[in-house]
Amino acid sequence: MWFFIIALIAVGIVFSVRNIRRSVVTGPIFELFKRILPPLSQTEREAMEAGSTWWEADLFQGRPDWEKLQAFPKPELSDEEQAFIDVHVPKLMSLIDDFDAIHERKDFSPEAWDYMRRHGFFSLIIPKAYGGKEFSAFANSTIVSQISSRSLSAGVTVMVPNSLGPGELLSHYGTEEQKNYWLPRLASGEDIPCFALTAPEAGSDAGAIPDTGVICMGEHEGKETLGIRLNWDKRYITLAPVATVLGLAFKLSDPDKLLGDKANIGITCALIPTSHPGVETGDRHLPLEQAFMNGTTRGKDVFIPVDWIIGGPDYAGKGWKMLIECLSAGRGISLPALSTGNCQLSARTTAIYAMVRQQFNSPLYKFEGVAEGLATLGANAYMTEAVRQMTAMAIDQGNKPSVVTAIAKYHMTEAARSSINIAMDIHGGKGIQMGPNNYLASLYMTMPVSITVEGANILTRNLMIFGQGATRCHPYVFDELIAAANPDQEQALSDFETLLGEHVKFAVGNGLFSFFHGLTGGRLISAPETANKKHYRQLERMSKALALYSDIAMLVLGGELKRRELLSARLGDVLSQLYLTSAVLYHHHKRGYRRDEQVYVDYLVARALKQCEDAMYGFTRHISNPVTGWLLRRIVFPFGRSYAPPADKLTLAISDSLCENSELRTRLTPQVYTDNASDPIAVLQQAYDAILALEPLDRKLRKARKNGSVKDKGSLFQLCDKLLEDGIITEDEAGKIRNADKLRLQVVNVDSFDRHLNPHDSASNVTSLKTG
Repeated sequence: MWFFIIALIAVGIVFSVRNIRRSVVTGPIFELFKRILPPLSQTEREAMEAGSTWWEADLFQGRPDWEKLQAFPKPELSDEEQAFIDVHVPKLMSLIDDFDAIHERKDFSPEAWDYMRRHGFFSLIIPKAYGGKEFSAFANSTIVSQISSRSLSAGVTVMVPNSLGPGELLSHYGTEEQKNYWLPRLASGEDIPCFALTAPEAGSDAGAIPDTGVICMGEHEGKETLGIRLNWDKRYITLAPVATVLGLAFKLSDPDKLLGDKANIGITCALIPTSHPGVETGDRHLPLEQAFMNGTTRGKDVFIPVDWIIGGPDYAGKGWKMLIECLSAGRGISLPALSTGNCQLSARTTAIYAMVRQQFNSPLYKFEGVAEGLATLGANAYMTEAVRQMTAMAIDQGNKPSVVTAIAKYHMTEAARSSINIAMDIHGGKGIQMGPNNYLASLYMTMPVSITVEGANILTRNLMIFGQGATRCHPYVFDELIAAANPDQEQALSDFETLLGEHVKFAVGNGLFSFFHGLTGGRLISAPETANKKHYRQLERMSKALALYSDIAMLVLGGELKRRELLSARLGDVLSQLYLTSAVLYHHHKRGYRRDEQVYVDYLVARALKQCEDAMYGFTRHISNPVTGWLLRRIVFPFGRSYAPPADKLTLAISDSLCENSELRTRLTPQVYTDNASDPIAVLQQAYDAILALEPLDRKLRKARKNGSVKDKGSLFQLCDKLLEDGIITEDEAGKIRNADKLRLQVVNVDSFDRHLNPHDSASNVTSLKTG
């Protein structure tokens, strides 16, 4: 007893007397912290400070407020945005023949280019004061998503000027003189922009660009001018072959200190007309046989005035932060939009094809192996639309969530890759025969483009999501790093002490809650009284567990966590799944908890929880200290594994609903273009409707077989003439069967060519299929 009292007094003295506390407890911890988590470099700090945190921070900290999630506004289009989408987007898509653009012209038609220029497709984000559309992120995303369902090449062409590029950089950072000159020209389509960042020796590592600029005096327009002598060699630059104005990122130095007192200024962005002496553009790449313009730009000893720096001389050296902030927003709009269009096209076309196409006298979707793939397609279409809308809403609310946009980019492009692979698998031979009637081949061929651009997916998953999340989303770590970098050691230690106390309470609380929720299966967690109450509870349980795992990871591994990418990526996967599933729940809430969509929500949550659990088990198995791993597992999962993959009944329910419920399928895939009645995707729907209308005749055939009036085997299509001859069906009913059969064969048919690859007409193709 006395020993316990003495121990309490000793602890109290240690923590109450500052000098003792600092020499015995906080001082040594502070020194340890600085060793295991070294201070951020200036570049790292700028990257971390760029953008903002949002809902992902709540999830990372184990504090998701579900009522806050439900209260987020529903993204809405303005009347002007809706009119543009209703009128100009379909018109543009009608002018684009993707097969012709890719395989014949290697470009879009002059009519398509002219329409994009005249109607502002390159000025969606430019303010109205300068002649632009000034559309919301949601509208921008919707436009790109719809165009991408028709032609990914066109989607990329529209996407780039409205993402990272001169238009966005000028709008945010340009001088008034730069805005007044360039933005109206970009808005009218008089100028076409490109932005050159990627170099042969610097891809995803944009901070390593070798391109240089040196402050010096030179001649411009006959006058001696303070300017920059530039040398660059860039590649993979979209629109470079047709661009009239070049945005350029380079490392700027000032050895003679003509601009200021720094010799090494840092990454800088400038705007240069491509007609300027020494600027080289025009050479094209051929990115996986796509039609969008992509190529190189080079310059050797090109002199430009210092006023051509975007934002003017005051923004010299601020290019890295500008790029990070613009990339984070663009990453959350453009590539998720492309991926959503891909997922929705894959889901809609494959579901209809699996209903129309028969094998062994049964529609493809009736085979459970096919149904499994269809369920993934339906779930991916629902998830990507949900994430697209919620992420665009966040950006429209003024947020610049760099972690959220990295999550959206990585997981939505991977979902698109999964979807197009499944779609090709189910379509079989139809998917691999190139031609005007193949609506999948272009998406399949181009999928690596989305995976690669704006940061390769390997980089995004292994370094960015948890790497940024651990410092930006944690309530204390970033401030602790800043304190550690403070040269005033007295103030640094004082700040660190305050943060450390809160950090310890935070970590202990997460550990206790995680263990309690593990014992109770999360059943006592408070959650909104909705159809998804049980889902909210389980996601909050995983959120608490992530907060605990993250603190332990940083404590045990410290700075080594940056290099242990397999471990940090697993924790990033948990954060990602929590965000993606939050978007699904938000989407379902905003759509009024539609009952026919509940199965999609249940499937996606089950899939996400299983992936969270697998990631956490993987983390604890491979962490350096096996005892720590065992303890973490026992705290979060005291009775072993808690989650299972989606049940077979969910898989089959999604497959059936996607194939059999035309209204639901259309609602889940709103971005797919179907306005052209002769378009192969429209023909798919026509065949589906025609076959569905034969259900009464199919019942009549089954009844005739049952009473013995029809003894022959075969389908309605095979027995049509015989049934008419025997008086079982009328001439009008036979006409419906023949029309449905014609459409069905048109769907099943693939393009064929003569030996010189000149196309046959579609009628001969259908005839050969009937007789062959």
